[in-house]
Order: sequence, then structure tokens, then C-alpha cells
Amino acid sequence: MKSDYEVSLERQSPVVLSVKHVAKSFRLPTEQASGLKMAFLNWTKGIKGYTEQHVLRDITFDVRRGDFFGIVGRNGSGKSTLLKIISQIYVPEQGTVDVRGKLVPFIELGVGFNPELTGRENVYLNGALLGFSRSEIDAMYDDIVEFAELGEFMDQKLKNYSSGMQVRLAFSVAIKAQGDILVLDEVLAVGDAAFQKKCDAFFKSVKEDPTKTVILVTHSMDSMKKYCNKAILISDGEIVCSGDPRNVADQYSLENAQNNDFFKTKGEKKYVHPNGLNSRVPILNVTSDGPKVVDGKTPLEFSIEYEFNEDIPAYLGIVLQDSRRSGQVYDVDTQTECKGMPIVPGHHTVKYSIPLDMFNNGEYRIFATLRAQTDEDAEKPEFLAFTNDDNSYYFAIRNDRNGEQGVLSDRAIQFTAIDN
Repeated sequence: MKSDYEVSLERQSPVVLSVKHVAKSFRLPTEQASGLKMAFLNWTKGIKGYTEQHVLRDITFDVRRGDFFGIVGRNGSGKSTLLKIISQIYVPEQGTVDVRGKLVPFIELGVGFNPELTGRENVYLNGALLGFSRSEIDAMYDDIVEFAELGEFMDQKLKNYSSGMQVRLAFSVAIKAQGDILVLDEVLAVGDAAFQKKCDAFFKSVKEDPTKTVILVTHSMDSMKKYCNKAILISDGEIVCSGDPRNVADQYSLENAQNNDFFKTKGEKKYVHPNGLNSRVPILNVTSDGPKVVDGKTPLEFSIEYEFNEDIPAYLGIVLQDSRRSGQVYDVDTQTECKGMPIVPGHHTVKYSIPLDMFNNGEYRIFATLRAQTDEDAEKPEFLAFTNDDNSYYFAIRNDRNGEQGVLSDRAIQFTAIDN
């Protein structure tokens, strides 16, 4: 649900960045001809000597004045290429980019800094590279130095700065540059805790200023939820989700949790036996008919499909894992804790449920194992198969009553004072 401020902003604010049907590809060399004869032979065989990598495919979106616009995606998704096109470093092969106002790109902090020049000289050099006149840099210089907290070091050479000091100076130039549109690529987690707190206060003030427009690329979903009012998720060069930053963050988290397989169907990958399975257990899947994003108020119902045709005692193991924090939440074997009986040989589907009302917001995975008892040692079952990333079930919990830190909510564990 959009706030009244966001609705009124969309009605009144003009579009300052319009990206329409943008596409970009790069040629990657595969075979280099050593001479004219080889080049001719390659030509007759239809060998180009390169493969074409499509980085962006039909990207379209608008950014309005006053937006804090987030762009997220896994490494290699195409978001950095998109930023360079927006910043006019790259030219798109198809489509158009219309920028209305002065755009200040900071794709990599400190690019253009010269270690042999002083901090003061680097500020003016960097400002000139961004297209500012000397008088414009004069007007913003004091603000840059004050924000970076480097007043006594500005006449020292940059090579004598610590890495943290260099980052603070570069970041201060980035956010204090008086542009209409500020483009930031992975620059929020800079400096020490005190400097990050100052940056946080700055971005909160920018967010409340309807004349400032920021385009932010980040892997931090907390930062995107905190600052952005709109966002897009790019996967394999395409926009797969756009709109409310919370929804985009949920989709990104699920995609990230299962190694970029969130948008793929199971039929796209063909194996003789997928990782984790074998001729004894050719099928083992965890599935659910419910939504991928749940509020946690009702139990999650899921199914485990298996095929195991040997007439020996065997049972399923079910593991609930916290994907965000990489921790195991719960591990249960069905032999002792679910119905107390082995699975039935053959190809079957068993249904289970698990309550979620005590869990905090997060991304979770349910995967299964199949184990069999052995005659040698009944206490040590034989591990036969497990579900891989494609065959496990991923889901996210999102509810305003839940917290974000830790697995269990405050409702699950509470401390009570006891009178002595």
C-alpha cells in the first residue's frame, strides 16, 4: 500500500529518467585466426571467432523526481551494465535512455583519484571529471570536507591517506555533488560505525527531499527497504520483479537462497540422476502448493515425493534450514517422530505440515533425506539420498509483527523476572 505522500508525488513529479526497451550484448572471443588463410576457412565454415553474450534484454522503467530507486540482482545479472548505460559510459544497442537533469554517477568510489595529488586537488579533479565548473566545486568544497571529517588532512597527498580515509573522501564527493540525479553502486557500507551513522542520517534527509533523486544499486535488502520507495530486480538481463521494495526484496532473497534457480522450472534441467539422487532413489522432491511468501500465521503444508523400491526398513529425514543466516533450525526423522513407521516401498507422496507462528521474518529451506536401516548397526542408518537445490522447497516469512534478527520471534521466548 502506497502512502499518501508517494501517491501525490507520482501525480506531481515529472519523469527524470526514462529507460525504454534497452538491450546490450558483448562479443566474447572464442577462436582467433592466426592468418588470412585461417580467417577465410573460419568464414567458410561459419565460425565467427566470438560468441555473443546478451547482458540486457528489453529493459524498461521510469524514475520520477524525488524517487529513491533501488536496483538489485545477483552478480552477473546485468545491473552494472545498466548503470553504465544510464551514466552514458556505454551506448545501448537497442532502446533509448532519456535523462532530464544533471546526473552524477558514482559507480566505483575513488575512480579518478590520483595518489600523488593532495586531498584538496583530488576533490577538484574528481569534480571536473563529473562536469562541474571550478566555481561549482568551490561552492560544495566545504560541505565535502566537513562530511568526510578530513579538514586537517586535505593538503596531504592521497597516498598518505589510510584506505578508510580515501573511502570517506570519495563517498563525501559522491553524495555532496550538487546533481539532480545521484547514481550510487554498492557504496553504502563504507567507513567505520560512526561514519555509517552519519551516512544513514544523510540518506534519510535525501529520502524526505522531493527534489532529490537517487538510483541505488545494492545487495543489502535492509538498505533497500529502509531508503527506497521503488525497486526493480534484474535476473539474466531482464526485469523479473518491480514496484514495492519489500516485494522485490522477497523475490531477490528467494532467488539468492536457491542459487538463481528461483525463476527456472524443473523441466529445464535434465540429468540421468540429479545431484543427491541415484539408481536406488531416483526421485526425491519437496514441494508445496502454497505461496512462496507467507505470513506465518498458518502452518505450512508441504509434500515429499520419493521412489524407493527395496523391501528394507527406510525412512525420510526432514530438515528446516534458515537460508538467510545459514543455520539449521530443525532436523526430524520420520522413523521416530512422524508416525513412528518406515516409508512404504514404491513411488509415493507423503504430506506434512509445520507451524510457523513462532518464527521471525526470513528465508527458509526444507530439504529431505532418505535413510535405510542396516543389519550391521541399527543405530547408524545408511544415508541413501538427499534433495538438491532444485528439489528442495524454499519459502519466505513476511509479517509486520515479526522481527528480522534471529530465527525465533519474541513470542517464542520471553524472559520473566522471578522475585527472590
